[in-house]
Amino acid sequence: MSDASYRDAIFSTPLDKVARFSFDERVVACFPDMIRRSVPGYGQILAMLGPLARRHLRHGGLVLDLGCSLGASGLALASQLPADAFRYLGIDLSPAMVERARHTLSEEYPDHDMRVEQGDLRQREYPPADMIVVNFTLQFLDPGERDQVLGQAFDALSPGGVLVLSEKIVASDEQDNAWLVERYHDFKRANGYSDMEISQKRTALENVLIPDSLDAHHQRLARVGFPRSLTWFQYLNFASMIAFKEPV
Repeated sequence: MSDASYRDAIFSTPLDKVARFSFDERVVACFPDMIRRSVPGYGQILAMLGPLARRHLRHGGLVLDLGCSLGASGLALASQLPADAFRYLGIDLSPAMVERARHTLSEEYPDHDMRVEQGDLRQREYPPADMIVVNFTLQFLDPGERDQVLGQAFDALSPGGVLVLSEKIVASDEQDNAWLVERYHDFKRANGYSDMEISQKRTALENVLIPDSLDAHHQRLARVGFPRSLTWFQYLNFASMIAFKEPV
């Protein structure tokens, strides 16, 4: 990634009042470092998109990335697939994310057909797609709006297509969930975050990031029309699922 990327130090100093987390210019500037140090298994999830596309995406098909942030899914696909193997469309609400993603994708892979558009996933139609990626996006939507977004994704997905859904999760058992959260904080400490940073970011994300359980995710996928879904990856309280739409 040729764009300047900085170390995440947003919550490294004491704050009298912690503001709600938002994907603003400060977050965009350090986002690659933030997500690398904050999301267990993020690299593995991205690395698997290429093999999943080879298996399930028709040649030249459209990959729709909902909540694309800096276009990491597009970059991962382009690093593994030739330019004629797929088309990519990322959609994100944050103008700062969209601007950086456009620049990075065009600079890194100018021969690939990759576009990024700014927009609200809840208020726009999705084009027909053969593979849809929703990586760590639903958790930032109001729980009452999540069925709508996934329902729109199901309708846009071609028969035989797949949807990859990655999310922070909560365990159904309270004791198990507490253990996972504690180990997640250990993961962040091991990646250089202080207890103050962990605490202040947790406060900033309160009522902004609202996770579901794995069961709730699979039930929602079934409710919007997917006949089959499975969890293919989990690292602590972060997981990725794949849902299959039946062929004609």
